Amino acid sequence: MLIIPAIDLKGGCVVRLTQGKRDQQVVYSHTPETVALLWQRAGAKMIHIVDLDGAFEGHRQNLGSLKNIMTVVNASIQFGGGLRTFDDVREILESGVSRAVLGTKATDIDFLKNLLKTFAERIAVGVDVKDKIIQTHGWVSGDAKYELLPFCKQLQDMGVKTIIYTDIHRDGMLMGPNIKGLEQLLNDTSMDIILSGGISNLYDLKQLSKIKTEKFKGVIIGKALYEQKIDLKEAIETYQNSN
Repeated sequence: MLIIPAIDLKGGCVVRLTQGKRDQQVVYSHTPETVALLWQRAGAKMIHIVDLDGAFEGHRQNLGSLKNIMTVVNASIQFGGGLRTFDDVREILESGVSRAVLGTKATDIDFLKNLLKTFAERIAVGVDVKDKIIQTHGWVSGDAKYELLPFCKQLQDMGVKTIIYTDIHRDGMLMGPNIKGLEQLLNDTSMDIILSGGISNLYDLKQLSKIKTEKFKGVIIGKALYEQKIDLKEAIETYQNSN
């Protein structure tokens, strides 16, 4: 189980939103590269970066911050937000990002197939869920035709290797992860899964470490780090690769 710190970028700053709501924003740093370096020094092997402006507006707006981060760290970077064209994804991956995360555009089947054909396992899909319905466009739009399990099985059939499963109700709420939802996806699909949303303390990580399957690849932690509910170094030393 990889412990992955999150950096959400908005207006060049590190922020956290509550349940993805733009009007519930807290700014934690004006220098994202400093935060990234802090996480790397704590032992992070991968950092999850989201361009929130890109997710909301549909085009990337924090590339400068991303490049600054990549200049100072050598940890793997997983990046999403505003990746709506083939060139967006290609440019990000050619810049040194290890994995591009699609959200809204993952519902465009032909687009996703083309990316998978070209970039294979370097493409992941963010499965952002509210009441078992996939949410898109920065979590402000949900379409009932995209139900969680059928959508995931479609991704699996297309050859998607990794999904990032987020329960939006829990994101930024420090209320614990949706372990039941995670276990259902692990049981019903063959894809690798990274969990995001709701991690609040080391006990949550202890519970997740009990999941004994190679398909459960990691957990993304955001607000709990910034609110000092979890010490990243301790979390990595205690629970990384524990399951």
